[in-house]
Amino acid sequence: MLIKMHSTTYTFYNPLVYDYLVYLKFDHSIFSNSGIMKLKNNLNLFSQKDLENKFLNKNLPVIRVGDTIKLGVSITEGNKERVQFTEGVIIAKKNSGLNATITLRRVMQGVGVERVYLLHSPKLKSVEVLRSSKVRRSKLYYLRLRFGKATRLQQRFD
Repeated sequence: MLIKMHSTTYTFYNPLVYDYLVYLKFDHSIFSNSGIMKLKNNLNLFSQKDLENKFLNKNLPVIRVGDTIKLGVSITEGNKERVQFTEGVIIAKKNSGLNATITLRRVMQGVGVERVYLLHSPKLKSVEVLRSSKVRRSKLYYLRLRFGKATRLQQRFD
């Protein structure tokens, strides 16, 4: 992440640091020579995990591959904001921490639709697990090739 101020370029190797500074609403006087020294001293107090914990979504249920979930995503149309719900099966889960994503698959009007959602996105308003399934794979990409009743997964009761 490069920031150019007054013919001087400052480099942030971790974009989370810059996001954290913007989150705290630091003004640009921090990028003066004395401000950089203060900034370096303050940032040494924070580890990457501490920065990530500030932005993590705390109210997530336990989500596994094979679960059928209902997601509420915030959508802005003009000056109105509403929550749009979508329901589908999780066929993949990637990463951990702040960058965790899930791939949600649903069939709409006979066409399979997949979408990747960031779990810790501020746009994600609600997550509800409707049904859990027994699966023996970490990625359920084979469901793409199946239609109708062949896409059913055996339900897990726990």
